Amino acid sequence: MLYVILAIVLSAILTFYRIVKGPCLPDRIVAMNSIGVMFLLVLVLLSYYFERKIFIDVALVYGVLLFINVLVMAKYLSRA
Repeated sequence: MLYVILAIVLSAILTFYRIVKGPCLPDRIVAMNSIGVMFLLVLVLLSYYFERKIFIDVALVYGVLLFINVLVMAKYLSRA
């Protein structure tokens, strides 16, 4: 289980490179959303690993905030 979490964190680090060096704004936004989904997945896996249901609640709230973030970014990009 921890190897999966470590692999997700490593892929998030590689995705962070896309945020820094992204060629355009939509690429950076997609990379930020990808890191958010990876963090959400890590929270769910940690909940399963530690058998704590509070992480699931935090992951659900974070998922809703991530969805709102996607809507706001889509609105922002539609204006530009």
